[in-house]
Amino acid sequence: MSSVTSNGEHRGPVGLIGLGLMGAAMAARLQDAGYEVIGWDMSEARRRGAASAAEVFDLCQRVILSLPDSDAVREVLLGGSPMCAGKIILDTTTGDPDCAIALERDMLSQGVHYLDATVSGSSAQMANGSAVFIVGGAAGPFERCADLFACLGTRAFHTGACGTGARMKLVSNLVLGLNRAALAEGLAFAFDLDLDPVQTLAILRGSMAYSRIMDTKGEKMLMQDFTPQARLSQHLKDVRLMLAATEMTLPLSEAHRALLEKAEALGCGDLDNSAIIRAYE
Repeated sequence: MSSVTSNGEHRGPVGLIGLGLMGAAMAARLQDAGYEVIGWDMSEARRRGAASAAEVFDLCQRVILSLPDSDAVREVLLGGSPMCAGKIILDTTTGDPDCAIALERDMLSQGVHYLDATVSGSSAQMANGSAVFIVGGAAGPFERCADLFACLGTRAFHTGACGTGARMKLVSNLVLGLNRAALAEGLAFAFDLDLDPVQTLAILRGSMAYSRIMDTKGEKMLMQDFTPQARLSQHLKDVRLMLAATEMTLPLSEAHRALLEKAEALGCGDLDNSAIIRAYE
């Protein structure tokens, strides 16, 4: 099935490389909206109509990347044969902004457009349509993907030149991650004071201490339900990128990294990032 926009423009199948938690959620939303999705993943069981990443690029004009880090993106984009001009790559990976800038330059040399189309939200938010896109890159390709952004999330911010999307995502994740760490520390503090944890979360939600992270991670922390929506080790990778991206001191993020490293050492790396509360046990 080929997708068609409201003005009748033919779009064709959408490619998706990386069908883990986030990629699978994107694929489901696109298919529910009537798009044909052609996807490839390292896991053969997750593949959708493509035997290789190169085949996805051959069959699709627009390809979404949902990969663990910048090294994986570089391997996919630079490790195969050249791509045909005119394609648009939407890289949703939280990666190194400088790498995004370099990749755009490499892709433009082939006539391929590259957007660092980062996502604010977990796979759960992607699945329910509440994710937000933060996108750097040329305005024309961004506008030509408006239908995809509208299908996948609630809003898409265009931040400017390539690299700005990746930088803004690090800023967003810094604040989001610290909110999550503050919630974990507050709940652990309440446990230590012998306060009722359910009541504590309810009061935090109803007070000036409220943050939206309480709605998405509070119950998971209370119930010790760490089924992954976004893995703890991935956020640790993000915090390390934040600290490497600037020469200024980020003392709260330094402390956050230490907490995440402790939780990872306790075996929580593949668990949901709400498992940071385990660092207080």
